[in-house]
Amino acid sequence: MSVHLVGGGLAPEHHASVYGSFFAEAAARGAAAGRTEPRIAIIAVRQGDAEGHAAVLRAALETTGPIEAVVTALERGDLATNLAVADVDGILIGGGVTPAYLAAVLPIAGEIRRQVSAGIPYLGFSAGAMIAAERAIVGGWRIGGVEVTPQDASEDLDEITIEQGIGLLDVTVDVHAAQWGTLSRLISATEAGLIEGGLAIDENTVLVVGEGALGVVGAGSVWRVSQADGGVLVSTFGA
Repeated sequence: MSVHLVGGGLAPEHHASVYGSFFAEAAARGAAAGRTEPRIAIIAVRQGDAEGHAAVLRAALETTGPIEAVVTALERGDLATNLAVADVDGILIGGGVTPAYLAAVLPIAGEIRRQVSAGIPYLGFSAGAMIAAERAIVGGWRIGGVEVTPQDASEDLDEITIEQGIGLLDVTVDVHAAQWGTLSRLISATEAGLIEGGLAIDENTVLVVGEGALGVVGAGSVWRVSQADGGVLVSTFGA
């Protein structure tokens, strides 16, 4: 299995590298099933614009090759069903308001885990990357009333909030790291003991988590935050 975590961003010049490995895995699964184009489940949760966001993600993915898209466009408050990911070669969950995505996808989290364990690749874009973790940051910009990250990245939440995610990986993930300043949220949550540490991904960058070493492709870096004596340790790795 491979889990592909994209830190957001839609710069066309990076689409081929960011989405290429996910497409290749899905295409291999599709070919094994006798399909000439891989069937990709695309789940988008947006108030009034879910179809549009799904189309943007589809176009980004199609820079790597043709696909058969199985689109599930949900309004906030709607819940996904297993039909959204039935008989597919890859699962792509998009970006937007992270708590809304988590609420929508939790009913099928077990089925997603089962499929990924069976070798179906998963790609999470922004919110889709954040909710992939067992313990997911879903938003917030303060701890104990103290600002730790820009309010624009709060996801409409005040205090930093950790929820049970899909459970595809055991490390917490944040996104838009360099662009939105969310690295400080991950650092603060780690130092406060809300999480044990995590990874923050820059825009137009993908972290690939598979059976081997972690892989990073794209324009930016992945920031690793871990607990250390007297504070936290921060390091980066990139493409």
